Amino acid sequence: MRKLLTGLGPVLFIGACAGGVVPGIMLAQPAPVLATSPHVLAAVVDPRRPAADRERDALRHPADVLAFTGVEPGWRVADIGPGGGYYSRLFAVASGDGGRLYAVDRPGTAERPRPMATVAPTYSNITHLTDGYAGWNAGEPLDAIFISQIYHDFYLPQLSIDVPALNRQMFNALKPGGVLVIIDHAAADGSPLSVTSDLHRIDRAQVISDLAAVGFVLDGESQVLRNPADDRALRVFEGDIRGRTDQFVLRFRRPA
Repeated sequence: MRKLLTGLGPVLFIGACAGGVVPGIMLAQPAPVLATSPHVLAAVVDPRRPAADRERDALRHPADVLAFTGVEPGWRVADIGPGGGYYSRLFAVASGDGGRLYAVDRPGTAERPRPMATVAPTYSNITHLTDGYAGWNAGEPLDAIFISQIYHDFYLPQLSIDVPALNRQMFNALKPGGVLVIIDHAAADGSPLSVTSDLHRIDRAQVISDLAAVGFVLDGESQVLRNPADDRALRVFEGDIRGRTDQFVLRFRRPA
């Protein structure tokens, strides 16, 4: 038996070199996405980013956030509630010419067009969807969905969103193994949902419970936007706390 195993060594090696698969041997793992990865850095230094976006980078840590999502060139990403396009621009560059960014927006009007209407044409891989936060359809399976500082708004009465139904929609929009990343203003632990209207915050535990209920698995959390100096009792637009709120960053995954 010892002679047989000894003789198999060269055979296994030759098989591996010829493209054969040997369990546990020579299986390359994909390199992790880092804040210093070339496609992430390219997104941050993109010359099309306006000065106002660059000025916010010190507070928003875009390279760390992009790395946390795991975005790769070729990814299909939905940015729900893109606003002026801060993250849409970043994901458009990070996902590259072979990827696509769907900016999931509310409809505008001739008098008040949505800011993304002027951003999208400057990036060939951005598609601007204006059917609302709950009525969108990318038309293809997504690698990631990204929501920054707006998940709490889904609970606002004036938007009339069925939040569990929207969460199920997002689950189904992702590929198996796809990720949902949510950034939001943290409310005090145990806060009722009424704080979404009063303070424009939401309890981190509420978000986790919401997503778990439709099948998402909490896959990671970043501390890069936490601010212990925020007592979480003020409206997010008030005084010195504006732009400096305590924010949680959660990554959920649709099980493969």
